[in-house]
Amino acid sequence: MSDIEPRTSRAPQPSAGDAAAMLVSDADRERTHSYLSAAMTMGVLTPEEYSRRAGDASVARTRADLDALTRDLPLDQLRSVAADAAFGQTRVSASGADPVTSASGFFGGTEVGGGAVVGDRLKATAVMGGVVLDLRNVEYTAPVLTVKCKAIMGGVDIVVPPDVTVEVHGRAVMGGFDGSAAGPGGEGAPRVVITGFSLMGGVRVQRRGRADRLGPRRAR
Repeated sequence: MSDIEPRTSRAPQPSAGDAAAMLVSDADRERTHSYLSAAMTMGVLTPEEYSRRAGDASVARTRADLDALTRDLPLDQLRSVAADAAFGQTRVSASGADPVTSASGFFGGTEVGGGAVVGDRLKATAVMGGVVLDLRNVEYTAPVLTVKCKAIMGGVDIVVPPDVTVEVHGRAVMGGFDGSAAGPGGEGAPRVVITGFSLMGGVRVQRRGRADRLGPRRAR
């Protein structure tokens, strides 16, 4: 019997340089965005710094590109803050305040957001104007919020946090009714049901983190 032990072939391990050059996915970019957003919430980054780095993250191609954007940040703290901001933070409360039931933009603009209280129904009407419903930090007082939209030569922008369940059942005539943000949310979070129609106008629904700054809005 031979005393020579058979060799075991091993796959070559990627070097640090290879890992840094690895192409990243949209999920990797989103993860970096969540860290940057958390850093701005904590005051580690200014809004201007966040905006610049978030823009760079959106077009990052490699792991090295993303690592350069977070190398000087306290990632252990940011992971915890980002996780809290992403899921499980939106809850139904028993507030006694009167909820907002309507928002109208006729030849102008209006916005509902901040600490506003919402119930089970909210009507948004935009006629040659704009309405923004920023539902990320509002106080939900019912497990299901139905938003009925009417956009006639105008626009309704609806922003929801990542953890709520979203249903979109609207229709459009010579316009748009965006349902790309529809999908399940976190356990115990409210459900937002968006209905209505647009005529030569548009209804846009998007999911954004609570600390994310919004771009240009319809309502001015």
